[in-house]
Amino acid sequence: MSLLSTERYIAILGADGVGLCRRSKDGLEWLGRVNSKEGERSNWPAATAALTDLLGMVSSQRQSELCILVSNHFIRYCLLPWSEHIASPRELESYARICFEEIYGSLGNEWHFRFSPQARGQARLSAAMPAALIANLQQIASERGWRLRSIQPYLMSAFNHFAKTLPKQDFLFILAEPQRSTLLLALGGHWVHVRSLSSLDSDQALATLIARETELQKLEGMSAAPVYLHAPDRFKAPPAPVCGIPIYPLGWPLSEASEDHLYTMAMAVV
Repeated sequence: MSLLSTERYIAILGADGVGLCRRSKDGLEWLGRVNSKEGERSNWPAATAALTDLLGMVSSQRQSELCILVSNHFIRYCLLPWSEHIASPRELESYARICFEEIYGSLGNEWHFRFSPQARGQARLSAAMPAALIANLQQIASERGWRLRSIQPYLMSAFNHFAKTLPKQDFLFILAEPQRSTLLLALGGHWVHVRSLSSLDSDQALATLIARETELQKLEGMSAAPVYLHAPDRFKAPPAPVCGIPIYPLGWPLSEASEDHLYTMAMAVV
């Protein structure tokens, strides 16, 4: 069968449910969502169960491939300081495990690592996803006979999508999902820190978060970096400046937006 007949889907694993889109020449077609069971939200087994149910509703006679975008609720992040002693992918993974365990405690063999490309001498952004989650997603795709094209951490996908919009030197990139905000700070063109924390969905909570990050930068002798915000569930005007720092919204034209933040998240997938 010709590759031209391949249908391409994007699944979004969110904390409250799973969404599905079909990619076409006209953009993304929203196919719907299945909510995670009440009381099991922010739990990846509930998300994969919802994905199984959602894919079961799709009828396709063509070859199909699937990209999966994984919410930051299910991912841990860390900046890996540069080390000239890393000479192989295996050494890089061992080094990442040490760095993650300094922050999160013992990981065992339960986590799978992803790394951003980075110039020599600079810190590297790394994401850790539960190995069982990845195995489960691979099994779900395999059982349907679909090709699993990629599993993408949301922070990395969103940042790559908006990277050309950001300054070259200093910025604070905030990805504000419902109930979780993930922050990536760059100064002088170098990564400085990454944080991911639970948060309330309100302007006040977001302003408090930005004020605290600005204060931390000042305490460390740094000038406050401009803030660039992407919030997939925010459709109104961005928050007012905080501590005199303007907040630049990152998003899509309203004509392309959707009331479901899972659809908006899918637009970050390349």
